[in-house]
Amino acid sequence: MRATHLRLAATAAALLLPVTLVGCGIGDDDRDDAKDEPPVTPTRTPAEEAASRSRERVQAYLDAMTAKDVAAGRSQLCAPLHESFDEGATGPNGDFADHFQVPEAAITDVRSGPLGQQVSVSVSVTAGGRTVVRPLVFTVTRDGSDWCIAGEVPGGSPAAPAPAPTAVFVPVQPGQPSPN
Repeated sequence: MRATHLRLAATAAALLLPVTLVGCGIGDDDRDDAKDEPPVTPTRTPAEEAASRSRERVQAYLDAMTAKDVAAGRSQLCAPLHESFDEGATGPNGDFADHFQVPEAAITDVRSGPLGQQVSVSVSVTAGGRTVVRPLVFTVTRDGSDWCIAGEVPGGSPAAPAPAPTAVFVPVQPGQPSPN
């Protein structure tokens, strides 16, 4: 190559190199908007998210029980439980029975369990002038992109495990066989 060609090639490389480096991301730190944006970090871990969503669902159910709002209570449940809820919610032993009043209900614990989040609650129930405190355990699970109550069983003392739920919704993940 002649010296003229070499100078021309060197000049072209010197002119194209900064454009190439900016296209690769080098030199982007000088942008004004890059300095204003904080780095993206997740705000909660999946376990924290599950506990929070489970607590929200159960609290909404407890609020519905206290207010005797059957529709609001039903909306917190997973779809497969709707039919049994409709049959028993206002029955003699249902959570929304007319002769029960719920003056107080509180969440006492949230833990991960084999079928979802286990949310323990303490519910004060008044019937016929007598008040009793009943522990309950709700199972809350993720159904698609939403969370719902998949089961409710009487709770035991903190040292004793809760009995196995009688009706629990277990969502089937895509690609898994149905448990039935």
